[in-house]
Amino acid sequence: MTGVQTCALPISKILVPIDGSKNSFRGLEMAINLARQCNATITGIYSLQTPPHSEFKGVGSIRDAHNKEVKKFMDEAKTLSAQNGIVFNEKIVKGEIGYNIVKLAQGKNKFSMIVIGSRGRSPTKEMFFGSVSNYVTHTSKIPVLIVK
Repeated sequence: MTGVQTCALPISKILVPIDGSKNSFRGLEMAINLARQCNATITGIYSLQTPPHSEFKGVGSIRDAHNKEVKKFMDEAKTLSAQNGIVFNEKIVKGEIGYNIVKLAQGKNKFSMIVIGSRGRSPTKEMFFGSVSNYVTHTSKIPVLIVK
């Protein structure tokens, strides 16, 4: 054996939801490993969920601070990918997080798979709060890898 791993699946584009958490970066690290084996690209998606009638809607300083935070962890993801020789694209959208992930994954971009970090909530909390990874797993028509 030469130690070179090859990809057993036809994976060319991987979608990775990134929210700045340690779990989302664990998902990114797994996606980087897969991308190296399969010669795939990664797209990081961040979905900004804003309530329809938010009292902060017009407050520019809060929006600007949040945009800087999102840019910071997207830049970190891009740097980590580049250090591993992987092309990283970013997509920032507004709306329901799980829905946006599935919509982008199954849209015109034709992603091969979704790699998502799980927050590891207990079943009880998941029942009351919902779970993005649970939603994505059950609604996606493409493979989903959940990383804990």
